[in-house]
Amino acid sequence: MAYLELKNVQKSYGQGIGSQSVLQDINLEIEEGEFVAIVGFSGSGKTTLVNLISGLQEPSSGEILFKGIPVSGTSHERGVIFQNYSLLPWLTVYQNVWIAVKESFPNKGKKERDEIVRSYLDMVNLSPAIDKRPKELSGGMKQRVAVARTLAMDPEMILMDEPLGALDALTRGNLQDEILHIWEKNKRTALLITNDVDEGIYMADRIIPLIPGPNATLGPEFKINIKRPRDKTALNDNPEFKKIRNEIIAYLMKIGNESNESNESSYILPDLEPKDLRWDFRSKLKLS
Repeated sequence: MAYLELKNVQKSYGQGIGSQSVLQDINLEIEEGEFVAIVGFSGSGKTTLVNLISGLQEPSSGEILFKGIPVSGTSHERGVIFQNYSLLPWLTVYQNVWIAVKESFPNKGKKERDEIVRSYLDMVNLSPAIDKRPKELSGGMKQRVAVARTLAMDPEMILMDEPLGALDALTRGNLQDEILHIWEKNKRTALLITNDVDEGIYMADRIIPLIPGPNATLGPEFKINIKRPRDKTALNDNPEFKKIRNEIIAYLMKIGNESNESNESSYILPDLEPKDLRWDFRSKLKLS
């Protein structure tokens, strides 16, 4: 039995002749402890897929099972790092994380909860901003609060909806490593939604493209046979990285061209440029 399973999932919005199918025939199995990345085009239904798995939305048809039980509503077992932060504006950075920790660990004392909150805020380098409210934060800082909040809840499965897109290069690279460190330590099951092919290859066990819709569906999987832990700096010289990256990009460009020929709307290609974020940052430091 798969840890997470989607069976013939379909999602439509609207009713009658105005109904619009977003996702169609979504079949996916993720094993316990596995790290899977869904990569696709902007506007192809990736966020809708996360909302369905998290329980924020219900499928129009089909079934979603988590540990063999149908998903019905949200649960602390499936923590979501949202793309749009979803912070409570009247609470401080500390309070936004505290409220999630309190809900997730009702049997822990105040001191234990405080230690959890502060450790995760320190992990994302937000200790100096602990008493600030969201309106006083930059977009990247807000996203780091959202990352800390979800990881502090210690969910059994981590769902990530393009969580690092608003961050600067150095912070993005550091948080990728922190998320991987937590995943490797606790072997939490993880699903990453991204439009960055390199990010997916660096973090995941396998990558599955989402073919753009309407009626978007999953394409063939690409297994990442690169030994862990992975070194960002060395990846660009890794033959397996080059091979799998070229295969994924070729497939995405193929389905992108096919979709643009058959639909009036066009799709934005995922981020296809090679990256060496840490080396680039270090080079700038040496030059300054």
